[in-house]
Amino acid sequence: MIVSVAALTACGGKTDKAAAPGEKKVDFPKKAVTLIVPYAAGGGTDATARALAKSAEKHLGQPITVVNKTGGGGAVGTTEGANAKSDGYTVTMATVELTTLPHLGLSPVTYENFKAVALINYDPAAITVRAESQWKTMKEFLDYAKAHPGELKLGNSGTGAIWHLGAVTLEKGAGVKFNHIPFEGAGPAVTALLGGHVDAVPVSAAEVKSQVESGKLRTLAINDSKPSDALPGVKTLKEETGLTVSVPGTWRGLAVPKDTPDDIVKVLTDAFTKGAGEQDFKDYMKKNGLGIEVKDSKAFTQHLKENHEQFGKLIPELGLGKK
Repeated sequence: MIVSVAALTACGGKTDKAAAPGEKKVDFPKKAVTLIVPYAAGGGTDATARALAKSAEKHLGQPITVVNKTGGGGAVGTTEGANAKSDGYTVTMATVELTTLPHLGLSPVTYENFKAVALINYDPAAITVRAESQWKTMKEFLDYAKAHPGELKLGNSGTGAIWHLGAVTLEKGAGVKFNHIPFEGAGPAVTALLGGHVDAVPVSAAEVKSQVESGKLRTLAINDSKPSDALPGVKTLKEETGLTVSVPGTWRGLAVPKDTPDDIVKVLTDAFTKGAGEQDFKDYMKKNGLGIEVKDSKAFTQHLKENHEQFGKLIPELGLGKK
């Protein structure tokens, strides 16, 4: 599990903090806060959001209601979050797609439509197949793909979503061709794999952990520089095949509309980062194979900028940019 807490106090406000002379104390929140998840229930983003909301409520002092708004590979929920009232009562679970979809021409919303609250999580991709499939290793899987171009169906979390980009990056680096099948989130893609409708999924280890442990699925490789604590014994792509392809992973954080007052953002940053530090949240993430990487508002803003620039270069190189 990845744990990296970056200078949380810099942007962390406290709801019980006494106002400094001449400073107006923010009266927030006075009612429940809505947390928009742009993907279906059952995936890693939904799981992270619900666990975090439960842990952060005690620090925010109000209920946090998670609402799934699916569609457009994350664009529908993200757009709704960006267009919400800038009063802090609507927070969006921002994912890596916030920095990919604009370059794909699939959403007009960018990270600049938001004000960053906090980064919470990072997870690498993993290639997973059904346990009874003919492929026992990643090398066997890629060798088959080379011999049967376009035959292997890989279910992803939506066109332009990170697991689609990861799969395209892998196929280009390995010199193979997949048939990419989009779904509204990783959960439905994994369900399709279990039902035999696709041959593999390139989602995170966390999103297949329970099925792998129950013997229904088998993960062939972790697309990261080191093995995943979520699936002990599964080798990295490089260890399995010798390939040094840099396959992008996913992250999850929190953001609010760009015009949200800074003092309200500070209250939210404080509550959510404290929630991420709760033992119950850390235990839940570890149990479910989800990595924790926490950054405050300032550090998360820089992270968003860097990702936006990275995918602005990568997506056209992959032939997936705006036409």
